[in-house]
Amino acid sequence: MALFKTRKRSSSPSYLSTLTIFVFIALCVVGVWMLTSKSVVVSPQTQRDEDIAARTSIDTSATTNDELTSSHEIAVKVAENLKDTASSVFGDNPGHLPEDAIKSDDKNTNSESQKQHMLASMDSQLSEESSLTQKEQVSVIHEAGADSDVKITEPEKVQQTITEPSNRNKKDEKMAAEVVANEEQSIGQQQVVQGFDTRGSKPDGDDENKEQLREDKGAVEANHLSDMLQKDSEAALKGAEVSEKIENQKVADVGGEKQKAKAEKKGGKSKKQWSTQAAQSQKENKRQKVESNSEDKLEDHTWYLCNVTTGQDYIPCLDNEKAVKQLRTTRHYEHRERHCPQDPPTCLVPLPQGYKTSIEWPSSRDKIWYHNVPHKLLAEVKGHQNWVKVTGEFLTFPGGGTQFINGALHYIDFVQQAEPNIAWGKHTRVVLDVGCGVGSFGGFLFERDVITMSFAPKDEHEAQVQFALERGIPAISAVMGTQRLPFPSRVFDLIHCARCRVPWHVDGGMLLLELNRLLRPGGHFVWSATPVYQKLEEDVEIWKEMTTLTKAICWELVTINKDQLNRVGAAVYRKPTNNDCYEQREQSEPPLCKQDDDPNAAWYVPLQACIHKVPVDKTERGSKWPEPWPRRLNKAPYWLNNSQIGIYGKPAPQDFAADNERWKNVVDELSNIGITWSNVRNVMDMRAIYGGFAAALRDLPVWVFNVVSVHTPDTLPVIYERGLLGMYHDWCESFSTYPRSYDLLHADNLFSMLKDRCKLIAVMAEVDRILRPGGKLIVRDEATTLSDVKTLLKSLHWEIIHDKIKEGVLCAKKRKWRPDAMALS
Repeated sequence: MALFKTRKRSSSPSYLSTLTIFVFIALCVVGVWMLTSKSVVVSPQTQRDEDIAARTSIDTSATTNDELTSSHEIAVKVAENLKDTASSVFGDNPGHLPEDAIKSDDKNTNSESQKQHMLASMDSQLSEESSLTQKEQVSVIHEAGADSDVKITEPEKVQQTITEPSNRNKKDEKMAAEVVANEEQSIGQQQVVQGFDTRGSKPDGDDENKEQLREDKGAVEANHLSDMLQKDSEAALKGAEVSEKIENQKVADVGGEKQKAKAEKKGGKSKKQWSTQAAQSQKENKRQKVESNSEDKLEDHTWYLCNVTTGQDYIPCLDNEKAVKQLRTTRHYEHRERHCPQDPPTCLVPLPQGYKTSIEWPSSRDKIWYHNVPHKLLAEVKGHQNWVKVTGEFLTFPGGGTQFINGALHYIDFVQQAEPNIAWGKHTRVVLDVGCGVGSFGGFLFERDVITMSFAPKDEHEAQVQFALERGIPAISAVMGTQRLPFPSRVFDLIHCARCRVPWHVDGGMLLLELNRLLRPGGHFVWSATPVYQKLEEDVEIWKEMTTLTKAICWELVTINKDQLNRVGAAVYRKPTNNDCYEQREQSEPPLCKQDDDPNAAWYVPLQACIHKVPVDKTERGSKWPEPWPRRLNKAPYWLNNSQIGIYGKPAPQDFAADNERWKNVVDELSNIGITWSNVRNVMDMRAIYGGFAAALRDLPVWVFNVVSVHTPDTLPVIYERGLLGMYHDWCESFSTYPRSYDLLHADNLFSMLKDRCKLIAVMAEVDRILRPGGKLIVRDEATTLSDVKTLLKSLHWEIIHDKIKEGVLCAKKRKWRPDAMALS
C-alpha cells in the first residue's frame, strides 16, 4: 500500500530525480543485454544484473527530457561502472567471477580439440608447400607481399571508426548498424577457417592491442550515454560496438602476423607468407571450373582398347599415321621421329596373346618368352649373325651382332686393347650406342661396370629395341634425323657405332656434329663399320669423306685395329679438350656455332651443321673429366658452387648432399611397402632431380632411367656427371618406348605438377602402357593428387598394395586386366 501512496506524489522533484536514475540504469542494462545476447555467452553476474533491472523497470512515459538531462552527470558515473561489466561480457577479463563460472563446458572443450587438429593439419600442408621450386616460391612471396600491404592499412580504418562515431548522422548510424550486423554474422562463419590461416598461437603483443582497444571502447560508450534515449541510439551503439569488435579482431590478426613474421625471420624459419582467403578461393574456383569442364570424371571413366594398326606394340608419338602421311619428305627419316597426337590417347594397349611374367635378370639377358615379343623376322634375317634365335617357346640371344658374331664380351675387350685409355668402368662409365640392334653391346658392358644408353629406330629392324628392353637392357626408340637427341651436351664418355649405317658425312656432317655435341671433351668415338677395313669402291669413298670430316671437326684418329677373330676393324677417334685446332683451321667448314646457340637445348630443336666450342673455363662443365667411377657417383660435380642455389633452396653442393641423404634408405623403405627386388630390373624415376634415387639403388642388380621434365630446372647434366643415365621428356606426351618396358616406376611429386597442363587420365594411360603386368608404381605426392591417382588405378583394376595417402605415399601393382571394348578410331 505504501508504494501506491508514493506514486500519488509523482510531482515531487526529489521523487522525479530518483525515478530518473532508476530508469536510466534500467535502460543502460537493457541496452548492454541487447548488445551481447545474440553473439556472446552472458556471464552469471550479468544475468543477475538483468534480473534486478527487470524487477525494477517501470513506465517512463511521464518522464520529461529535461528531467533526464539533469541527471547526466550521474549517468557518466554509471557508464564508468558498466565498463567492467562490458569487459567481462566480451570474455577478455573474467574479473572476480567464481571459478566455476569461467570453466569451459564440453562443447568448448571439443571445439578446442578440433581447432588443435586443424592447426596440425595446416602445419602439414605448409610443410608440403615448402617443397615448391624457386620460381614458385618467389611468386608466392610476391603475392603474399601484395596482400600484406592491404592489411596493414586496416588498423587506420579501425581507429577512425572507433574515435569518430559521433560525427555520423543518425540515419547513417542506423544503416551502418544493419550492415555491421550482417557482417558480424558472415565474419562469425568465416573466422573458423581464416583463424587457422593467420593466427595459430598468438604472440603476447595481441593482449596489449586488445587492452588498448577496450580502453577506447569504454570512452566511446561514455560519449554515447547522453544520446541513448533517442529512437536510434540503441542501434547506433550496437553498430559501433559490433564494428569495433570486428576491427578489434582484424587488428589482433595483423599484429599476430607481424609478430610471427619477425619471430620466423629471427629464428631462421621459412619466410613464406601466409595464404589469403582470396587466393585460396580463386584457386579452388579455378580447380572446380576445370573439373566441371572436363569431359571425363575420374570415378566415371570407362577404359577402351586402343584401335590402332600397331596393336600391342603401340607407341603414340612414333605411330601417328595421320601425321606421317602429311610429311613432305622422309629423306632424313622424318617418319621415324616423334609426331605426337594433339590429344594424348586415353586408351589401353592390349596384351600379346599368351603373355607371361618376364624372366628375371640375369637370365633375361640370354633368353625371353617368345609370346612377350612375338616377332620372328629379325631371327630369320640376322640369325646367322647371332643376334637372336627362336628356341621353342623362347627367343635366345647368343650375344652376337653384325660386327661381333663371336660374342659381345670379346668385342668389348678388343676395343679396350685397341685404346687402353678407354678404361672400361673407371675412366669410361657412360656410353651411347647408336643403332644398338638388340642391345647386346650394352647388355654385356654391365660386366665391365659400364652403363649404356642404346637407341635405334622403331621397325627399322623388327622390334630390336623391344627385344633389348625385354632382356633388361636400357634402350629407347629414336633416330638421328632432323632434330637433336633429347640429351644435354658433353655428357657421354664414349659413343659407339657398329655397322649402324648412318651417313655421317652428308648434309655438311650434320649427324656427326650432333655426336660431337653429345661427346665429352676428351671422349672417344668408336666406329666399327665396313669403310674402316674393306676396300670396296663404296667403302673407300665413304672412308675418304669421313676422314675429311673428322679432321675438319678436329677429332684425332687414335688408332685403327682389326679383330682377327671376327674379321672386322674399328677406328677410335678422340674429341679435343681445347679450341686451338678450331682457331687454326684453314677453312671454317663446318663453321663454329653462333655464340647464342645453346648446346644444351635439345627438346624438339633442329639439327645444325656447326661446331660447338669446348669449354675452357676451369669452373665450367666439360672443362675437366669427371672423377673415376665409382667416386663420381656420390661426389658433387666440380662445377657446382656455393653461389648457385639448388632445387631445394640451399647452395648447390649442399643441395646435392641433401638429396643424397634423402634417398639413402630408400631400398629398405620400398622393401617394407611390398617391393621384391628380385623381380625388378628396369626402373624409371619419372621425375629425377640430382639422381639420388638411382644412386641409392646402385648395389642392386637394376638400372634406372632418370627422366628430367622439360618444365623443371635442368639437372640432367648433374645426373650424367655422376655416371648415371637419363633424358628429357614432357609427360603430357608419350614416352619413346615400347609397351611393357619397365618393372618399377617412381613418381616423386610429378602428377600434381602435370594436372594444370594435361589430363591426368592420359598420363595414367601412359603409365599403364609402359609398365609391365606385375610391375609396381610408387607415387609420392600431395593427398588430393594421390586420391585422384588411386581412383584411376582402381578403375584400371590395379591392386593397391600400400595406401598411406595422408603420409604422401601410394604404391600399386598392375594386373593383366584389359577392357573388352575397342575405342572408336
